[in-house]
Amino acid sequence: MSKKNLFIIMMATVLAFSNQVVAMTENESFNYSVDKFADIEILRYRVPDFEKLSLKQKELIYFLNQAALEGRDILYDQNNKYNLTVRRTLETMYVEFKDDRKSADFQSLTAYLKRVWMGNGIHHHYSEDKFVPGFTPEYFINVLHSIEKDKLKDVLAKDETIDDLLQKLLPVIFDPTIYPKRTNQADGVDLIRTSGNNYYGKGITQMEVEDFYANMKIANDPRPISYGLNSKLVKENGKLVEKTYKVGGLYTQAIERIVGWLEKAAMVAENDNQKDVIATLIKFYKTGDLRTYDEYSIKWVQDLASQIDFVNGFTETYGDPLGMKASWESIVNFKNIEATKRTQTISDNAQWFEDNSPIDPQFKKEKVKGVSAKVITVAILAGDCYPATPIGINLPNANWIRAEHGSKSVTIENITEAYDQASLGNGFAEEFMWSNTERERAKKYASLTNNLHTDLHECLGHGSGKLLPGVDPDALKAYGATIEEARADLFGLYYMADNKVVELGLLPDKEAYKSEYYGFLMNGLMTQLTRIQHGKNIEESHMRNRQLIAAWVYEKGEADNVIELKVRDGETFVVVNDYEKVRSLFGQLLTEIQRIRSTGDLDAAKKIVEAYAVKVNPKLHAEVLERYKKLNLAPYRGFVNPVYELVKDASGKITNVKVTYNENYVDQHLRYSKYYSSLPSIN
Repeated sequence: MSKKNLFIIMMATVLAFSNQVVAMTENESFNYSVDKFADIEILRYRVPDFEKLSLKQKELIYFLNQAALEGRDILYDQNNKYNLTVRRTLETMYVEFKDDRKSADFQSLTAYLKRVWMGNGIHHHYSEDKFVPGFTPEYFINVLHSIEKDKLKDVLAKDETIDDLLQKLLPVIFDPTIYPKRTNQADGVDLIRTSGNNYYGKGITQMEVEDFYANMKIANDPRPISYGLNSKLVKENGKLVEKTYKVGGLYTQAIERIVGWLEKAAMVAENDNQKDVIATLIKFYKTGDLRTYDEYSIKWVQDLASQIDFVNGFTETYGDPLGMKASWESIVNFKNIEATKRTQTISDNAQWFEDNSPIDPQFKKEKVKGVSAKVITVAILAGDCYPATPIGINLPNANWIRAEHGSKSVTIENITEAYDQASLGNGFAEEFMWSNTERERAKKYASLTNNLHTDLHECLGHGSGKLLPGVDPDALKAYGATIEEARADLFGLYYMADNKVVELGLLPDKEAYKSEYYGFLMNGLMTQLTRIQHGKNIEESHMRNRQLIAAWVYEKGEADNVIELKVRDGETFVVVNDYEKVRSLFGQLLTEIQRIRSTGDLDAAKKIVEAYAVKVNPKLHAEVLERYKKLNLAPYRGFVNPVYELVKDASGKITNVKVTYNENYVDQHLRYSKYYSSLPSIN
């Protein structure tokens, strides 16, 4: 999961037509949908088989969950320096305002707060554009002045007045020119100065950042650290200085609490290897040493015996336009043993897939090492995995660790279950699929093929191929994330149609792959546009990847009429005329994308991304938005977490861990802010 290794399928289109049927009685009464506002629907997810775990395993999950929740404030601050102040002010206003709470203005303020929770700040979690409030500055001023000052003690700095707070917040919230984008990926501008995140201090330019880290790197280092991963780069006395995230450093208040829960988790670890993994992560948090982080990553990827697993720390680099600095995130999970048989089959045959890839032989791995894969049940989502979450993960991100020690790949099946259940009968397939042929094929195969594509993307795609000696892993700069996601997607797509997946029992027949091909092409060419405001281009890396693939294949197959955009009754549809040629084109594009990645060809990366992945057809975009609007669907989805509670006997001994699903979206975020908020408002 990362600029290199996270497979995020935005489910509103890809899984909307799944027909997964869960026959369990409890599913029939389980309320998956929790809330709906703006362009977002909030869902619940179940944690099946949690009660079958041992008491020790449940305790381990509980302590890891607590460690996960303690990092929440870190992500808010990373996303923008004013996010914590904005969130805490809005939460206080929501709780303490006593006048007309049913007014349109207060409802708009509430919706804005919900969006801030969803985006972990003032920017949209996916488009990264700053939210536009549905209330006026005057209303905001009046509500804030109606709140007693002592209720704002966690927001106001020492000797700060409410008017001082307003002077700080009004431009941040209402001025569209202030922090308009959290992470800017536009070509031809200074990506650091035009991004609103908090990874870099005031007055720093993109060239300064690139030069700073280029000077730190060791030429031809076979095991480079992830430079800049866990730090903020600032200027002090005119010189660039890293402020490291660690105990005693930046974010120490939250990190100390994370470490405290990790220490408790280590006491109930399943085995010595898992205990060592946790201890090494604690060491990294205490020192901030990136060599220790690599040591932790190696131990983590080698821990295959434990049923309980987790991610906790500074991991993904999507939020940095240069793809270096990592956002904080956590997921706690346990293995779905039955479903893991599918991914185990894939990992057992990893060398065959590598050897038979259509890419140039010089870019293939001679020996694929340590590809482990499993299907998991997630127990908690946190940081940059909450409320929006991936459905697949592949870590670690360092290329040299992956080459020498392998990687872990997971598919999060209880999250896909929640998406599937919430999407039943929503009308999407009837609106956007060309005919009953595509719809019936999707009903029969889509759930299976979606999961398999995720497995292939994560288990094999990100782990396939290699960099040539001396190629900088960051050579593709701002285009690296899109190229890497395209590489993994294409690897999965290419093999979906291979006889080998049928021979291995991963798909039931040679017809099934067509469901994934059609859904992917429809999404890349059309339906993912529901997530973009009309008139805007595509900036998010996963969306760029999908359009790049679909648009390139559409153009290259145009002469043979491989794919058509047909108009019927004034509405546009994707029609695939030759699925075998689509597969051939996927293979050709994979060959080129792997070449770009392996050689670090920045010019070619820029050329192909800018040509196919960025620009949007405004007429088609307007049509898609209008057709989607009438379905009354939310293009984005997030989640609330289950609630875990320790059960103790009269002596205080833990006897069980209870899981419940009753907490709503508002109550959960207010509780998290009350109990898991340790950082000062401005860092």
